[in-house]
Amino acid sequence: MKKRKIPMRKDIVSGEMAPKKELVRIVRDADGNVSIDETGKKSGRGAYISINVDIAKKAKADHVFEKAFSTQLDESFYDDLIAYIDHKRARKELFEDGK
Repeated sequence: MKKRKIPMRKDIVSGEMAPKKELVRIVRDADGNVSIDETGKKSGRGAYISINVDIAKKAKADHVFEKAFSTQLDESFYDDLIAYIDHKRARKELFEDGK
């Protein structure tokens, strides 16, 4: 059986390449709104961040997404991002341990 290619993406904070499923996509749409792309399929310019709370906190401290998308973001966006990443990490650990 042919081995499937695993799509790789670059983490915008650490600069490391990782499988797309291990990253969270942040997207800026045509109207300039920046949001977390839970499906990974929203249209717009995307950037990826690892499912790691420490990296999300570093993104908040360095205002990484403001630089990447050339826009101003509220602190609440980064707080929501940290909470979402913490939730994703917890779900990942929960379901990996169940196997």
